[in-house]
Amino acid sequence: MSVRIIPHCERLALLASLLLVPVRPGLRAAGARPPASPPAAAARATAILTPPAARTPRLNGPKIFGVRPGSPFLFAIPATGDRPMQFSADSLPAGLQLDAATGRITGQLNQRGEFQTTLHARNALGQADRPFKIVVGDEVGLTPALGWNNYNFSGVRVTQAVILAAAHAMVDSGLAQHGWTYCNTDDGWQGLRGGDLNAIQPNEGFPDIAGMVREIHGLGLKAGIYSTPWVTSYGRHIGGSGEEADGKWSPDLARANNQDHSQKLPFAIAPHHFAVQDARQFARWGFDYLKYDWAPIHAGDTQEMDAALRATGRDLVFSLSNNGLYTLLGEIGGVSPYANSWRITDDVHDNWKNVSKSAFDQDAWAPFSRPGHFNDPDMLVIGLVGWGRPHATHLTPDEQYTQISMWCLLSAPLLLGCDLQKLDPFTTSLLTNDEVLEVDQDSLGKQATCVAQAGDLRVYAKPLDDGSWAVGLSNAGGAAATMTLTLADLKVTGRQTVRDLWRQQNLGVVEKEFSTPVASHGVVLLRVSPAK
Repeated sequence: MSVRIIPHCERLALLASLLLVPVRPGLRAAGARPPASPPAAAARATAILTPPAARTPRLNGPKIFGVRPGSPFLFAIPATGDRPMQFSADSLPAGLQLDAATGRITGQLNQRGEFQTTLHARNALGQADRPFKIVVGDEVGLTPALGWNNYNFSGVRVTQAVILAAAHAMVDSGLAQHGWTYCNTDDGWQGLRGGDLNAIQPNEGFPDIAGMVREIHGLGLKAGIYSTPWVTSYGRHIGGSGEEADGKWSPDLARANNQDHSQKLPFAIAPHHFAVQDARQFARWGFDYLKYDWAPIHAGDTQEMDAALRATGRDLVFSLSNNGLYTLLGEIGGVSPYANSWRITDDVHDNWKNVSKSAFDQDAWAPFSRPGHFNDPDMLVIGLVGWGRPHATHLTPDEQYTQISMWCLLSAPLLLGCDLQKLDPFTTSLLTNDEVLEVDQDSLGKQATCVAQAGDLRVYAKPLDDGSWAVGLSNAGGAAATMTLTLADLKVTGRQTVRDLWRQQNLGVVEKEFSTPVASHGVVLLRVSPAK
């Protein structure tokens, strides 16, 4: 990779010679006079790259779906285009039913194996078709989870009303049509142990948690819940172990001892474990996802909850948090078979230093990313965030493009933490670019690695299931620069088509290299595929 910072006039000549698309509004070459600073909302509006969705049907989301034998099956086909729309499928295996009006596939499969189907979506303007593979086996969550978690929005101040409002907003905003699926409740829902299972029960903020889950499922979405193997969670609520056999716990215990989450009670695992009881309760309520939060993460505790979840007969995506990065990398080979994702970074906040630290230099984790098992650099910090004190993200538009692009290249879970009821057009454009989301949802499940670097300028590359490559040209430096992708870095030969995924435009055909300007803290996300 050759990279350099170039003057404005020379960069314009380079653009003309390469017949590249114009630089988007808001980018400027090094040395150019900076424009007057517009209001933040106006700046975001001018930075929109994603074209509007077509009125004709387009099928989105994953091309592969895993389910365990005998588990309830729920998959809502994501599709954009004018409504009404009719859905159908070829060779759908016996035991599954497709609602032609909603596109929801439900039922149960008992036989192990792989079933290749073709999905169809038709409206008055046309039809879209897409292959879809159903894998009945031991693995679920074959592609990274796409959804929402309340924590970056409301912190531990969460209620049933907050969750349901987000679920309805996910549908009303159109995000569900692009594959956004999970609506997850974080720390703060817990009351005390009780019921016939002696499992954690919800507090007064969740008067009908089973009804909440049914309503979420009725929207075609899936529901997530939070717990910890510690006696007390980070948010000072009851956890999955106790010092007494009956699991008795009180808020006074949460305030006792030290407050720094060190490995002393109540922020540690006590002798009496309740993973089996809690997993059965989560499944009985109908949850589809569990965030399991503690540090450091070890294989034994992970395996215990994984076995408890599998024994329920209901598929729950199993996500490990907090980071545990100081010890987990050495143990990940023993942990990863039992979890669908695991945190590899500290908590991400809405500033460039924090986001860039999580986005880059994660190559050591790449060997462990595979279908059903993904590295997790934490949640997205775009839109209106604030951990209980909402504010517009402090990331610039270019920094937000970088976070989304890098998370997709890393095959990371994409979990929003913003107010879904107050999405502005720019934030919506970040979340509804299906060509970008396809990079994250690619069925190979490979994580991108850095194939070339010069200081703060890096080229990340990720192989895709159709034989093409997703490539991110990332500029973490303080000035705009021109970056060059060399096809030899991808180990590909011959004529290659280069496509800008954010703009959804082909940029031309190259045989050796491709150059483009990249903004400070910005990214250019490309797809490189053999030219036809």
